[in-house]
Amino acid sequence: MDPIGRISARRLALVLGMWRRSGSRHGAADLAAAIELGVLDGQLPVGTRLPSERELAEALDVSRTLVAAALDRLRDAGLVASRRGAGSWITKPRGRAPESVSSDVPQAIDLVRAATPAAPGVLAAVDRARLQLVDELGRHGYTGTGLPSLRERIAARYTARGLPTSPGQILITNGAHHAFVLVLRMLTHPGDRVLVEQPTYPNALDAIRAAHTTPVPVALGEHGWDLAGVEAAVRQTAPRLAYLIVDFHNPTGYRLDASGRAELGALLARTQTHAVVDETFVELDLEGDDGPPPLAAFAGDSAITVGTVSKSHWGGLRIGWIRAPEDLVTRLTSARFASDLGSPVFEQLVLAELFDAGDPDPAARRAVLRSQRDALTEALRRELPDWRFRVPSGGLSLWCRLPEPMSTRLAIAAANHGVQITPGSRFSAQGGLEHWLRIPFAQPADRLADAVTRLALAAASVRVQPADDLPVA
Repeated sequence: MDPIGRISARRLALVLGMWRRSGSRHGAADLAAAIELGVLDGQLPVGTRLPSERELAEALDVSRTLVAAALDRLRDAGLVASRRGAGSWITKPRGRAPESVSSDVPQAIDLVRAATPAAPGVLAAVDRARLQLVDELGRHGYTGTGLPSLRERIAARYTARGLPTSPGQILITNGAHHAFVLVLRMLTHPGDRVLVEQPTYPNALDAIRAAHTTPVPVALGEHGWDLAGVEAAVRQTAPRLAYLIVDFHNPTGYRLDASGRAELGALLARTQTHAVVDETFVELDLEGDDGPPPLAAFAGDSAITVGTVSKSHWGGLRIGWIRAPEDLVTRLTSARFASDLGSPVFEQLVLAELFDAGDPDPAARRAVLRSQRDALTEALRRELPDWRFRVPSGGLSLWCRLPEPMSTRLAIAAANHGVQITPGSRFSAQGGLEHWLRIPFAQPADRLADAVTRLALAAASVRVQPADDLPVA
């Protein structure tokens, strides 16, 4: 594959993070492994043109010989291609599976994706939707804003949560991320600022950068949102847009309470700052609490809510939505035709059937997720007692503080032990977060226990300071 966009040496250095293992005399191998991790983690897409050896050596403060040796290793492995006059770029050899680190590595456990198998009832909804499809086959199939029946159901769900909504305020999309990208492209221009939480959802950060806008991070504190910090950032940077996850925040699991929503909503309305509120995890309340009303109930038209069933029902059902003022829905509908012509009719019918049927046993589903969460916390406390984390009341992951800044090194080492994890730096707007690691609990309990055992072995191999010598917080 020929090269596409170029990554600067400075940006690549941020992606690589703390790539060199402490005490290692194999710098080229460490650098090659870190670049490979960037490829496997999606930070370096196939076709990405790499900086020159000289530029990268300067950015990493290493010799050009070391960089050349690392690139030689990657070329031998088929992960980098080079051509005279065109430089080097990321490639992918035919038949290579990203998770196949080596033939003697145990079967990989995926701790990158926070997603569960399909919920009970999806297959039955598919069967019922087939009957509804007959009526649609006589039409052209381009739904624009979405099927009226599905928009009505989504609007009714918001109204039941304390946010009166009409079907005209709903636009059906191909998932919540697609919804965010549509709003981002509509409301921002290159050079604008977008306020985000720190940490936050990595793909949202990628979308913000792809739109040539700048993420402005506001750190989450020990107890969640620093609303004074948000207000200061809005006042000082005048962001064109904000991206917020107030229901079981990804990756921390925090949930903003009603009083916090009232304060944040008033700030957004007062400063006329539009905010995309991502409700991807809103239905994954593990304690059975209905929770506070949506942020839009406090922020009015300043809050644009996006939702999906990718976590609550199944990631393969690529349907999401936008809840916004009707005039904005009309503009977004017109603008989306530049990139897609609407969402699949059959999947919309399936989702309408799922909403009609409801969750057949929500308590049982919550119990399964709680047991997986508890199995993960028990395994971490047993195998990695110096890791710190807060047990969330919802969502699908733990946000763990590591005893030293080793997240990127740990991700590289974990791959050699058959565990795929995402380093903390992926959740940061400006790099860093090497003390942090997200671990989803969307796996069976025995598999999570196995993953933690492997992580403990990987952590022991990259520790700078022996665990016995570390102070306990």
